[in-house]
Amino acid sequence: MRVLGVDPGLTRCGIGVVETGAGRAVTFVDVGVVRSGPDLPLERRLLAVADEVERWVARLRPDVVAVERVFSQHNVRTVMGTAQASGVVALIAARAGLPVAFHTPSEVKAAVTGEGRAGKAQVATMVTKVLGLDAPPKPADAADALALAICHCWRSPMLDRMAQAQARAAEIAEVHKARLTQARATQEDGSPTAAQQWAAARAAAQSRPAGSWTASGDVRRGPGGRR
Repeated sequence: MRVLGVDPGLTRCGIGVVETGAGRAVTFVDVGVVRSGPDLPLERRLLAVADEVERWVARLRPDVVAVERVFSQHNVRTVMGTAQASGVVALIAARAGLPVAFHTPSEVKAAVTGEGRAGKAQVATMVTKVLGLDAPPKPADAADALALAICHCWRSPMLDRMAQAQARAAEIAEVHKARLTQARATQEDGSPTAAQQWAAARAAAQSRPAGSWTASGDVRRGPGGRR
């Protein structure tokens, strides 16, 4: 599986591509950064991101695109720009018929370093080690894009199993619902339900005098054992 990871942004948008191998082995394919000046109109900056991502998709033909999910930031203006760039990347992937997976920064950090609050330097160091690079990718946006791609390679099998389990649970729930509906339908003729039959039998047992029992032929014994 070949994964194109994108760390969305307007000024710098990191793009990295990796490929999965046997087990958890991941191979480096390419990495880069899309840059656009803050003096350009917003639509031109988004167009620059779209054009470059489209070129990468056409050139490297990934199987899936992994994008950082905008989780929370204090700077609203930065959040808006990141979200807009993320939407453009998702659109380009959809036009190419590629699935898009979103991962939060903490998920990426936890997958790559084992620590959900790891710093950028630690992420870059682990990316360098995992991919066998000579030096950490720069700028940090490039390393983050590769980390996103690695994260998806390692998390996708687990996510697939979770999706299968959820589908199976939904299927079981539908079967159970259908059986309940059928059971209710059989009671529409007024016959007692199993719960009602059990309650009636219990009430009858409790109403019998102590020390008596009823068998076929309605044989009863008194306290002296006589019939």
